[in-house]
Amino acid sequence: MANVTLTNVKKIYPGGVIAVHESSLEIADKEFMVLVGPSGCGKTTTLRMVAGLEDISEGTIEIGGRVVNDVLPKDRDIAMVFQNYAIYPHMSVQDNLAFGLKQRKYPRDQIKRRVQAVAKVLDIESLLARRPKALSGGQRQRVALGRAIVREPKVFLFDEPLSNLDAKMRVEMRKEIKLLHQKLQTTMIYVTHDQVEAMTLGDRISVMNEGRFEQVGTPLEVYDHPRTRFVAGFIGTPPMNFLSGDIMEADRKLVFAAPGFRLPLPERFRATAIPRAGRRAELGVRPEDFTLAGAPEQRAFSIPGTVQLVEALGNEQLVYVKVNEAVVIWRCDAHIRRAPGDALALSPNPEKMHLFDSATGACLTHE
Repeated sequence: MANVTLTNVKKIYPGGVIAVHESSLEIADKEFMVLVGPSGCGKTTTLRMVAGLEDISEGTIEIGGRVVNDVLPKDRDIAMVFQNYAIYPHMSVQDNLAFGLKQRKYPRDQIKRRVQAVAKVLDIESLLARRPKALSGGQRQRVALGRAIVREPKVFLFDEPLSNLDAKMRVEMRKEIKLLHQKLQTTMIYVTHDQVEAMTLGDRISVMNEGRFEQVGTPLEVYDHPRTRFVAGFIGTPPMNFLSGDIMEADRKLVFAAPGFRLPLPERFRATAIPRAGRRAELGVRPEDFTLAGAPEQRAFSIPGTVQLVEALGNEQLVYVKVNEAVVIWRCDAHIRRAPGDALALSPNPEKMHLFDSATGACLTHE
């Protein structure tokens, strides 16, 4: 078993700087877990603590049921792939792949067999005689992956391995890493600031913010049911739209009131919203969850605005709509004709609306 368990793990640097607050996380055997968040949120520090490259200040880390707090990195049975590839420029691809096994005194025939098997998996058999300077960025990344795979560790750790690649190659390598996980069936922990990578790669994702795990779940769970305003705004491209207003009760009905419009709130908000009547809140709607309000009954449940900008993306377009002092993004079909200056009204899908407490950032449907 190669499950990884973090229990009340904390990292404090000299001077009292807290990089990771007391945090716990369960990563199942063979799971692909992605730690995602903005720069400085503690995701790489967390990964380095699992690897043993950073000492933990408090708590415990277990790999395969064994507490590894005081175990050296080389004895944790993990392999790490770094952002900068970390391959030796003076060695051939074959020697780079074999280096770790030679250091561990593996038999020569076993080294050869493993290197050939990994080269076949990564489709770099024809590159074994080359040196890194003769390889493209994507090929170098494959070699870095190969150096980790050839050791057959219990856990793979990835520290933003695709950030040095161009956009097209990143898409290709995302696919390669996902296929690799399916083939190897090994526990993988992947760190990235790119939420698209997180959504496409992870069995589950853990969104980090200021040294804390804000939410852990499947990509779809986190996307559809964000528990905080931070998670809602970080996950999704373009991000969720937010409009500030007040929660009000009128004629025993809850409404979200903002300058220029009032929206009835779905009944599912009642239990958490009624105690906050009269207080500030933020309405959250994803760009694809708007429709154009045409009929009079739709306009009664709509947000009026003025088109500011239209971005054509081929099969779809992003329409930027000025609503009072805010701008909301509407993702719609490319054949809907709208131009800057056009007045329109957008109706949010009531089943996909989110409401966040302005003071705490908590989602009012998740208390």
